[in-house]
Amino acid sequence: VIGQTTDQAVDAVDKFLDEASLGSRSQVRIVHGHGTGALRRAIAEMLQDHPHVARFAAAPQDQGGSGATLVELR
Repeated sequence: VIGQTTDQAVDAVDKFLDEASLGSRSQVRIVHGHGTGALRRAIAEMLQDHPHVARFAAAPQDQGGSGATLVELR
């Protein structure tokens, strides 16, 4: 979602999570980049209440670190 506005990124991630859940995925990685942190914050806020999300956290350093978020799906 790098380069998208926060609204575009939130919409894209919401659709991605729906598709991932339907595809029986248990975990996904969202790459939002470092930048100003606006995308990371907007996505984290959306993930908190998303029905498909069990938990989420910053990715390990070898998977993007603070520039990516790992999401465990329900």
